[in-house]
Amino acid sequence: MDRRHLLGALVAAPAAFALPVRARAVRTGPDEALDAVFASTAPTALGGAMVTRTGPGWSGVRGVRRAGGDQPVTLEDRWHIGSNTKAMTAAVFARLVEAGRADWDMTVAGAFPQLAIDPSWRATPLTALMRHRSGLADADVIGIDWLGVARGDPRSLPAQRAAIAARALGRPPSGTPGGFAYSNAGYIIVGAAIEAITGQAWEDVTRAQLFQPLGLSGAGFGPPPDPNAWGHRAPGGPLLPMDPSTPGADNPAALGPAGTAHMTLADNGRWVQAMLGGGPEGWLGADSLARLTTTTETSPAYALGWITRPAPAGGGLGRTIGHEGSNTLWHAVVMAAPDRGLGFIACSNDAANGAAACRQLVQGLMAVASAA
Repeated sequence: MDRRHLLGALVAAPAAFALPVRARAVRTGPDEALDAVFASTAPTALGGAMVTRTGPGWSGVRGVRRAGGDQPVTLEDRWHIGSNTKAMTAAVFARLVEAGRADWDMTVAGAFPQLAIDPSWRATPLTALMRHRSGLADADVIGIDWLGVARGDPRSLPAQRAAIAARALGRPPSGTPGGFAYSNAGYIIVGAAIEAITGQAWEDVTRAQLFQPLGLSGAGFGPPPDPNAWGHRAPGGPLLPMDPSTPGADNPAALGPAGTAHMTLADNGRWVQAMLGGGPEGWLGADSLARLTTTTETSPAYALGWITRPAPAGGGLGRTIGHEGSNTLWHAVVMAAPDRGLGFIACSNDAANGAAACRQLVQGLMAVASAA
């Protein structure tokens, strides 16, 4: 996964809404935007949604569940959202803070009192891992060797994540603390911290703290099970549909806190709505939402699971937050404009064309909203 490419594309995306695009959007709506992107990028399937702070706006899907097949994708299908899971892990931690079970200044030493932690890590806050500024490099702990054996690891997922935390924190970071280095391992360690705090698997905590209170009834982990759209590999020839029951249909499950969630478009919309401040009363307070979605850091301005961008010159939709995710079989992009209370979602099950399709669809939906 070329994360630098993904992050760069996301940070740049809002700048693509030139005035001519907004002018064209005056004569079209979200369905027309979806049709145009689907026709020009030709993914296997593409879904999109718009949501407001007060509820759902629009949703639509095009395409088929499997390349070469004729079974259409539906609004009830579930989509793998990849690294967009990271913002959910950060929100679960925020819920623990609000419950008094953690705090924003918690260090890795405080989260893992039982581990032999290298002195260089002891004062590092968990939020540095969530901002990708801890100095941790994926290659140090979840490199190719780990990927080759992780799916067959017989230990429980919390035990696997605790072992990753012990391996990473038992020696100094190979990178520069304070510098930005995108790290899936960092979010695995945050997931392990959530497990150490609660005594439960990250999956169970996420269900209890996020899926259930937000009503995400179609949300789960790993590849969406049948009957749903399948993810597709692009091995250099025709797209290869990946049976969700096979190991290669997703990353190892231990990577969960960094990117294995799936959900319907409606579920994703309710999640984005909550991050806009429209969730159930008491789910997350204003201070927590602000901490999750704002940062003073730049290059990139990565908060806690969200990339942020200031309002562009000339107005538009104002400040935006967003993220992009892929497990190399699926692709998902989410953008939101907190000042306007608007969210935009795009998902595809196509490894070859999904990235371009999702980015262009989100841009098109934002252009529609800007012109309204």
